[in-house]
Amino acid sequence: MTLLKRLNIDNYVLMLLGTVLLASLLPVRGEAAEAFSLATKLAIALLFFLHGAKLSPRTVLKGMIHWRLHLVVFASTFVLFPILGLILGLLAPTLLPPALAMGILFLCVLPSTIQSSIAFTSIAGGNVPAAICSASASNILGMFITPLLVGVLMSTQGGGVSLDALSAILLQLLAPFLLGQLLQRWLGTWMARHKRLVGLVDRGAILMVVYMAFSEAIVAGLWEQLSFQALAVMVIVDCVLLAAVLIITTQASRWLGFSQEDEITIVFCGSKKSLSSGIPIAHVLFSAQQVGSVILPLMLFHQIQLFVCAILARRYAKARHD
Repeated sequence: MTLLKRLNIDNYVLMLLGTVLLASLLPVRGEAAEAFSLATKLAIALLFFLHGAKLSPRTVLKGMIHWRLHLVVFASTFVLFPILGLILGLLAPTLLPPALAMGILFLCVLPSTIQSSIAFTSIAGGNVPAAICSASASNILGMFITPLLVGVLMSTQGGGVSLDALSAILLQLLAPFLLGQLLQRWLGTWMARHKRLVGLVDRGAILMVVYMAFSEAIVAGLWEQLSFQALAVMVIVDCVLLAAVLIITTQASRWLGFSQEDEITIVFCGSKKSLSSGIPIAHVLFSAQQVGSVILPLMLFHQIQLFVCAILARRYAKARHD
């Protein structure tokens, strides 16, 4: 718990839960919902602009030479996870409502995180430059790959994406990111001096998206459609999914002959799913009635992965010092 508090994870998790509770009790409606929806879209664009502006091209290039490691992380993020999602999807229709089953599969096609992947890799004593490169590349490629995988894997389940959704991805997510990259040369130093402000904007945008998504879902009757049993099953599915990926990435990195430092990077970058990228992407790809339930598995997975990986990072660090 001390480690989690040091990373400021506990407070953010509580804020996310509080936002869901607020949306459940006081959902935004009517004209206020339209205004807040516009503000949310602007916040999403700002979030991806900041991601582009704070990502140094030099740092990315420095880690790109370790192509074998990046290939394993990429395979875990965009191949292993979707395969496991499809396997779980065969059982999901009998265990979960369709929207939650879709949420599990959506979770599996998302990119890795950046901040927590790098933080846990650093704590555990892994290859930090490679982690920066892998996590950053995963998020950049995810803006293209995730919508495509959603379209391919969910088309048979009544999901998928339209051309309008893909153009929204380009305009609302990719364009601000690229603009941030273009201005990184001038904004990078300023952002480095104002990390706290940037962090507040980053997390504030996510809280706005969560509140908007759950407000829309509550108005559409989200909690009336979900049972306690379905929520419990969803938590179990998230735990099984994370455990399977952690075991497979650990064994694969050892079988392929990676050093322990590289193994740590593969395990932490290959097992994460990005809440900060996933929620905005879901907000763009899915209807207002679907978003709340679709992102619920992701929110729970995010909390579970932080808790488990914090413990795992501490064990790696202890093993390296013994």
